[in-house]
Amino acid sequence: MNDVVTIQFDGGSRGNPGPAGIGVVLSAEDGTPLVTLGRFIGRATNNVAEYRALITGLQKAHELGAKKIRVRGDSELVVKQMRGEYRVKSPDLKALFDEAKHLYHQFDEARIDHNYREKNELADRLANRAMDRKADVTEDAGGVGAGDSPLDAPAAPEPAAGDQFDCPRCGCSVELRTPSRIRPHQLKPFVCQCGAKMNGK
Repeated sequence: MNDVVTIQFDGGSRGNPGPAGIGVVLSAEDGTPLVTLGRFIGRATNNVAEYRALITGLQKAHELGAKKIRVRGDSELVVKQMRGEYRVKSPDLKALFDEAKHLYHQFDEARIDHNYREKNELADRLANRAMDRKADVTEDAGGVGAGDSPLDAPAAPEPAAGDQFDCPRCGCSVELRTPSRIRPHQLKPFVCQCGAKMNGK
């Protein structure tokens, strides 16, 4: 295959470390999806999940016979380590980094860039769905018809300063002042002191 294959990858962990999943999307030059995969990887940290997602994407590109790749991920750490801009200090990441570099250098042409989260939504949703199901998923997993997959739905909006959350049981409300910096799929819903889950506005 002489076309440039784009690899988008994402990994996440609920708890860091905690139950973790990866999402991988491989696309042809015209944007046609070639591979969409979410995989539950058990207990891991966010960074381990990101590397596992990258490695899986590179493996899938090799299986397709790709010679030229462009890799995009929203993990600044992984991207900068792969580009030699950051050192790999964690022993937990060193073996994964070495495996990823070995796979990466087997392509005739390869480039890796940082991809902002909003441009990595499908990979993120695949990882999230794999964590939900604790199993591998694809874009049409669960027997959903083409074009009807929840994976095609817009990602949930990130909470913003000023958002209000109300308790349906006791009627109290809270206003969000400083949003969390963790990813939206890792956030837990606000729970009132009375024990009820609060609804956002």
